[in-house]
Amino acid sequence: MVNLILFGPPGSGKGTQSANIIQKYGLIHLSTGDLLRSEIGNKTPLGLEAKKFMDQGLLVPDEVVIGMISSKLEANPEARGFIFDGFPRTTAQAEALDKLLALKKTAISVVLSLEVPEDELIKRLLNRGLTSGRSDDASEEVVKARIVEYHNKTAPVADHYAKFGKFKKVKGDGTEEEVFELLSKELDELVGERV
Repeated sequence: MVNLILFGPPGSGKGTQSANIIQKYGLIHLSTGDLLRSEIGNKTPLGLEAKKFMDQGLLVPDEVVIGMISSKLEANPEARGFIFDGFPRTTAQAEALDKLLALKKTAISVVLSLEVPEDELIKRLLNRGLTSGRSDDASEEVVKARIVEYHNKTAPVADHYAKFGKFKKVKGDGTEEEVFELLSKELDELVGERV
């Protein structure tokens, strides 16, 4: 089983590249945002628990999110692997995810980080803001703040996986095809080792 965390600041192309990876490698997309919406919509016990926190404007506790991830893993026993999106965002979440995956007799295979220069990210996001209608893409100050926030929050998670030799940087400022080729090179090696 190949379990991938795709990292990258806002505007790095994570969404686009996740879709490409899912299509080529048959991994299951595991987005914590989608999981929360699905569990709440289906009124599962975990969903109802999460909704209590969200209704108060609070973050959903890690244990609840880990429970949802566990349910998703159990619901897909034949999966070739998962691509984690939006999780883990903190070292505590990374450690909790590692423990959960160990219980399931698997682990994170690799963390691939899309590296894009800040000026390119700002340009991409402001361009996206012209057509996306997203208010967080419309202002250069807000865009810069989001990039700083990303680096502050995710740097410790990167360090966590680097300790285990699982963190790799991938040049993310080429064309969509060029970046996907670089990601594929990393994943082909990994999938090849597993065959």
